[in-house]
Amino acid sequence: MALKARMLRRQIERKKADLAALEELDAGFTTREAELTTAIAEAENDEQQAAVADEVAAYETDLAAHTEAKDTLTREIAQLEADLAELEANTPANNPAPAPEERSAAHMYTAINIRALPKSQRVFDALPYEQRNAILAQEDTKTFLRQLRSFKGQTRAVTGAELLVPTVMLDLIMENRYRYSKLLNRVRYRFLRGTGKQPVAGLIPPAVWVGACKRLNNITLVFNEMTLDNYKNAGIIPVCNSDLEDSDMDLAAFIVEAISESIGLSDDMAIIYGKGTAYSMPLGIVTRLAQTSAPSDYPINAPAWTDLHTSNILKVNGASLSGAAFWEALTIATGNTFTRYSRGDQSWAMNSKTYNFLKGKAIATSVTGEWVALIGGSLPIISGQIDVLEFIPDYDIVGGYFDLYLWGQRRGLTIGMDDMGLINRVNDQTVFFGRERADGMPIVPGSFVVVNINNQDPITDSVPVG
Repeated sequence: MALKARMLRRQIERKKADLAALEELDAGFTTREAELTTAIAEAENDEQQAAVADEVAAYETDLAAHTEAKDTLTREIAQLEADLAELEANTPANNPAPAPEERSAAHMYTAINIRALPKSQRVFDALPYEQRNAILAQEDTKTFLRQLRSFKGQTRAVTGAELLVPTVMLDLIMENRYRYSKLLNRVRYRFLRGTGKQPVAGLIPPAVWVGACKRLNNITLVFNEMTLDNYKNAGIIPVCNSDLEDSDMDLAAFIVEAISESIGLSDDMAIIYGKGTAYSMPLGIVTRLAQTSAPSDYPINAPAWTDLHTSNILKVNGASLSGAAFWEALTIATGNTFTRYSRGDQSWAMNSKTYNFLKGKAIATSVTGEWVALIGGSLPIISGQIDVLEFIPDYDIVGGYFDLYLWGQRRGLTIGMDDMGLINRVNDQTVFFGRERADGMPIVPGSFVVVNINNQDPITDSVPVG
């Protein structure tokens, strides 16, 4: 055990050194990009433009290889650190690994599988007692909880009263969201830096096979970009004033769980029904399918806008169809999600009433003579996992290839005190907002459909989102 831990630490050190060396090259790529931008503007004839095109192609190839190398090293380091944490957690106390390097509390929770915890257990409570104490002993955590308690009883907005959640608690919250959000682990998830709009690569074209000495600029490569904004998502957290008087451990556990649940649910609603830029929120799948014309702010470098409000918003007469006829109609309708770009599987979102309606349509007799519903969490024939989301209207099914929905998550999370008078309407409670910053939109909207299975028009514009 000790030798294996030593070997893992050595591997981590080497890969971190390699990553640091690659990051030192970032400035060179920035310089090359600026030089190429100038060269493109100065090219005056075909010969000069061809020369610049060669340089651009070489730059794109080098940059792609550089980025892939950094991403690969980052993933390998994270896996090695997780393996080391698990190994150290299982090392007997009377036979400790020799002089392990000190690990921060921010990484302690990796020894448990947060996403597999039952909903009845708070994630903070699931941490070993020593790890919880280590988190609470950090100075930024103590300051955060002390300032949080100072809001108790305030009846007006407090200037500057927005607290940055400590990194160790932020890591717990961001991972714990996956217990409450059923879609974040299905969409294409990207971490973004900064606070302004940012273009993010959406669809990456396949590599092109050419001869060893052929010129790459003979091939046209188109990189589609989606511009993601910086919208705030505020989850309301009413805290009983008596809870603010609890121990640090109980208060921290409550805050982590409350923010995770509130924001996780809100993220799912935004992915399905988000109303887009006009409402300062992500663009949801159903909202995009319902569009009848391209928005004025549609990204220039995004895939070409297409009208999908008739081809991908459909209805099936589940009241009159049964058996094979019903599943045939539903299979044809969901088949409109055809796409060449997905690298994942389909999945389907609906509420529990719709799910049980489908169960009724799938009842059959087993070989032993028992009645069974041929739905075990996935759609029969059509295939694809089912996510039950109660905010979806009755008999509506929203689904397709969720890996073609792009979600951009900004780093950081803050907690602020209510400043809209809600405190005065909630008895003996202080109302907080847990604020995240994110945006999202479908990359290939045609890879999704919304189908009503009760022969009604699917609801596209009256679902409350936030």
